[in-house]
Amino acid sequence: YKRQGQVCDSDITYVATREGWLYLAVVIDLYNRAVVGWRVAETMHTFLVTSALAKAMSNLPQGTRPLFHCDRGS
Repeated sequence: YKRQGQVCDSDITYVATREGWLYLAVVIDLYNRAVVGWRVAETMHTFLVTSALAKAMSNLPQGTRPLFHCDRGS
């Protein structure tokens, strides 16, 4: 990819903690593989992904409109 913010990818995983499972949504910029947005939550609801995406958009260059990929999961 030739410039920052051109293409982003995302995924969700779960992490075991002493208090139980947490879900982690991450958005990366494929230009430099930098994490540009993330969110942790106790449940895997829409808010988990949309808030990670909102954070990513705020961290990308102003006016960027990236191609966004996700596997659509469950």
